Parts: sequence; C-alpha cells; structure tokens
Amino acid sequence: MNRNLSLLLILAFAFTLHQNARALDPPPKYELRGAWVATVANLDWPSSPSMNTYAQRIELMTLFDDLQKLGLNAVVFQVRTECDAFYESPYEPWSYYLTGQQGRAPDPFYDPLEFAVEEAHRRGMELHAWFNPYRVQHKVGNYPLADNHVARVHPDWVITIGTYQFLDPGLPQVREYVAHIIADVVRRYDIDGVHFDDYFYPYPPNQITHQDDQTFANYSRGMTNKADWRRENVNLLVSMVYDSIQAIKPYVKFGISPFGIWKNGVPRGIVGLDAYNTIYCDGVAWLQRKIIDYITPQLYWPFGGGQDYGKLLPWWASKTGGRHVYAGQAAYRIHSWSAGEMPRQIRLNRSTANVWGSIYFRANSLRSNPRGFADSLRNNFYRYPALPPHMDWKDATPPNTPLMLAYEFVSAIGRWALKWTSGPAPDDGEPSEKYVVYRFESESVAPEELEDAHNLAGVTGMTYFSPPVPDGDGPFYYGITAADHNSNESALSDLVVVYPPEPPTPLYPLAGAADIADTVRLRWKPAERSVAFWLDVSRDSLFSPDSLIYSHAVPDTFRLIAGLEGQTDYFWRVKAGNAGGYSPFSETSWFRTGFPRPPVLVSPPADTEGVPLQPVFVWHPSPSATSYRLQLG
Repeated sequence: MNRNLSLLLILAFAFTLHQNARALDPPPKYELRGAWVATVANLDWPSSPSMNTYAQRIELMTLFDDLQKLGLNAVVFQVRTECDAFYESPYEPWSYYLTGQQGRAPDPFYDPLEFAVEEAHRRGMELHAWFNPYRVQHKVGNYPLADNHVARVHPDWVITIGTYQFLDPGLPQVREYVAHIIADVVRRYDIDGVHFDDYFYPYPPNQITHQDDQTFANYSRGMTNKADWRRENVNLLVSMVYDSIQAIKPYVKFGISPFGIWKNGVPRGIVGLDAYNTIYCDGVAWLQRKIIDYITPQLYWPFGGGQDYGKLLPWWASKTGGRHVYAGQAAYRIHSWSAGEMPRQIRLNRSTANVWGSIYFRANSLRSNPRGFADSLRNNFYRYPALPPHMDWKDATPPNTPLMLAYEFVSAIGRWALKWTSGPAPDDGEPSEKYVVYRFESESVAPEELEDAHNLAGVTGMTYFSPPVPDGDGPFYYGITAADHNSNESALSDLVVVYPPEPPTPLYPLAGAADIADTVRLRWKPAERSVAFWLDVSRDSLFSPDSLIYSHAVPDTFRLIAGLEGQTDYFWRVKAGNAGGYSPFSETSWFRTGFPRPPVLVSPPADTEGVPLQPVFVWHPSPSATSYRLQLG
C-alpha cells in the first residue's frame, strides 16, 4: 500500500472517530439537570440521624461529587420536611432527621444548608432550597416534637386526618407564617432557587372533607365554592412567596413540582388522580399568573397507557406562558421499565419547545445506576457540561470578563490547572456565581463556537480548574467566561495555550529485570506539567490488543499490577497528559517474572469417573520448576 493511501486511511479513521463522538445525542449548552435530595425519613441524606457532623459532611460531599460526575448542574435540597429546619432557623426546630431529636442542633455545630450551598457552588452547581409548605407530621407520634414546633405553639393551625397533620392553608396566619419562613432563608442564604413539592392539601387516604368548615366560614373572602376557595388558598401562598423573593433577591428562582396530571382526562386519554380537585393544586394558574419561574410536573410514568409521558409532557409545555418546564422524572422507577424508556423521555424533552431540562427523583435512585441509566447520562446525554437556562424575564446584565488567565501549578489542589481572577463587579452589583471553561483547537474562535456545547470543558465556582485530559492531539486553547445566577455570560477572556507534557521516564522495574513476582509496582518519573497518565502493559512488545493486560488512565506515578504469569516477559509504556492532551508514549520497558508457571494437568482428565483407587497423576512439566506439590481436595 502506498504511503499516501495509508495516510488517507488514517485520517479517515480519525475523522470517523471524531464524527462518532459528535453523533451522540447533540448536547445543548443550556439545560437544567437536577436531582431531588430528600432528607425526610433520611431517604437520600443523611443516611442516618445518628451520624456525627464529620460523617454527615463527608457523605454530602460524596453525594454532590457523584451527581457532578453524572453531569448534573443543580441540586434540589430539602430543608423543611415537617415544619422543621435543616438550617439554623430562628423560628423552627432542627429536624429530627438531622440529629435524631427534633430541636437538637448538630454537635459539633454546623449549618447543613450553608454547607450544602458552599459545596454545590464550589462544583458550579445550583442549589434550590426545597420546602414542604404545610406538612406538620406525616405520622403523628413518630417522634417527640420540640417545644418551639408550630404544632405546639399554634395547635389551632393544625388539621389532623388519621395520623397525618398539616397546617390549614385557609388560615391567613398560616400563609403569612410559611411565607415568612421562606423569606428568611432567601434573605440569609446564597440559594439559587426556592422549590415546593406537591404536598398541598393532602393526598388520599388523608383527603380533606369537612375539617376546614370553620376556616371557610371565617375566611371565605366572599367565595362560595369551597373547592375554588381551597385552590385559591394555595395560589395566595404561591403569590406571596413569589412577591417576597422579588423584593429580596429577584434573581432567585421559584419553582413547584405538582402532581403530573392536572385534571383527569386532560389531555384526552389521560386517566389518574385529579390534582385540581383532590389536592387543590392548580399549576396552570401559577403559570398564567406568572407567579412561578418554573414548573416541574412529576411525570413519573412511561410512554403509553393512561398516564402517557408522550402526551403529558407536551401538554404541560403548551401551558407555560413563557415560563420554563423542567420534567420531573422517576429515577426510582427505572428498574421496572425497559432500558430505552428514560433515554426516550430525555429526547422528547429536548425536542419539545419550552422544556428546558429534567429533575430526577431522587438522588440515591439515580446514583444506583438503574438499567445503566447513570452511565447513559455520563457517557452520552450529559457528556458535555451545560448551563442552567437563562430566564428572559429576569436580569440580563452580564458579569465582567475574568482576567489574568494562566496555566500554572495551583497549590490549593496540588496540580497544574487553569487559574484566573474575577473581573470587577458589573453595574448591577451581582457577582459572578460560576465560571465557564471553554476549550478550542485553534486560537481563532468564531462566535458560534461559544454556543457549541462540544467546546465546554467544565463549569466551576472556583477561580481555578483542572480540565480533564482531552481527546485528540494538542495543543489546545482555553478561555473563561463568568456567569451569574441567570446564566448571563461575560465576554470570553484572553486565550491561553496549553501544550502536552513530555513523556514520562520508566523507573521500576529496570528494563530487563528478571525474577519479578506475580505482583509488581510499576513506577515512572513524570515530566513537568503532567497531571494524569495512561499505562499500557502487554505480553508483546507491539502492544497488540489481544496481548494487552492493562490499558487505562492512572492518576498517580505508579500502578500495582497483580496476577502476572510465571516465566513470562511483560512490556510496559506510559504517557503523560494535561489540559493540552497526551504526550507520546515513553520508551518501552520490559521485565520477566521469575516464578514457575502452573503445570498443565494431563491425566486423569477433568470430571473423569471410575478412576482407580491408586491413580497415576500426570502433568506437563513447568519450565524452571524443581519440585511440585500435589494437593487433593
């Protein structure tokens, strides 16, 4: 084959690999990718109320790390489960699910909401504080209530149905109390959003009947239809919360996740619980009145049937009035569905106008990788980062451009990384919330390249970032933008070019070393600016695929290789990588194991029956063996 043809084939193969990578589901640059982190009953975190402060913090950081690795960019963190608090509240007691005793603070003290906000933002993720507005106790007597719990201070506000208790939504003082609780959190914490779940008036079997007759008589506001009055009670609270957010921090988003069916029979063919008439939840009214920023209908069903995802999602998207829809999706049900169900739902989300992402119920269900779905997110749908979508009705002033971008050793993380400084505060005074890291193959960047998610290398809340080693040959060019709470982006910073490092130098075993044991620790010396490595270990010097016994990325300058065969030559090589790509491989080194190979058994053959009582055992000799040990089991 002539040289030119060979070169063409190599280029064609490389182009095919590049196209195959881009042939995965096209990544959007703007998409909310969230997960509910449920604290009630210790569903997601903390895993036990008896955990100490240190263990709780480590567990939460690990949970956030796992969600970040899946490509998520938002956490919906439950901070009020039963008129309690997962933060230091001047009004409500510490949650039983945090410390095992309602009203008892963590010891040593820390504020979980403050900690969660810091950890989410450090990872470039949003944190939406999730409140249950009315629930007092989901099971009366489950644990002792603190003296300052609202059920003790204002028992006249509480409705009890069976073993379920909730605050009476028809009481003006209840609405004022709940709105005040939420306003306090918005004022004191750097949250990105306020979120309500679907617990308004209670679900069956605790459905309300006559329990609020006196409230209706006292506070009807001139209304005569009790069902309309109940819905309006909820609407009034929603409006109060929205107005208070606008007055305190208008960039904070407000969203609600109602039951996924608005009314039985709407749209046609849908059959299910009627949220409008059963729990008095009118999501359409919130959208029409523009008293929420986003809605997350809990669409916890597959395509087809009486609760058809394929019908419900477009219906909700048609009712938004310009607000955002984020589909509430059932990670906890994936195990009972086909492997293709949830990917199909994501594709419908992305192809439907006004649908801007997903929130998964719930975090631990997603982390368990049901049907391999977490792998699908990591390797396909969320392979590239995304920014939460911009809300057109909120602030549009971008931050100023980051300054002094460089690639240098960052002592805070002990490795080479991109580092920059924040630009001056913009005219609206809102600081940068996160930074967007772009990677390009050329120093000439067209405007459309900033809208291509393939060029996103990462999103971070810090002023440094160590990009993963990119595919392809370097060098690569990096630039940074600053983004605020509404994903308004600054102009791109000056670019910095990063070159791959030099190849490492193999150190141990020395080339040609003999008598190596069946487990060996390979070591090498890195060149400057190396942050990661790729190690190949093979039975032949050509490193053919059939002979490779190890071929993986390695974060350190050593690797333990076990299970080697005796009297065998092994060849190894290593390359170094950084933000500029991988170096060429090092020179090939080799060593030989010194222990005998296992003998090959000849007779009697395996599973032979009728063997004499005094059998003769025969085996092929093993090179270099001087004796054998026979064992019968």
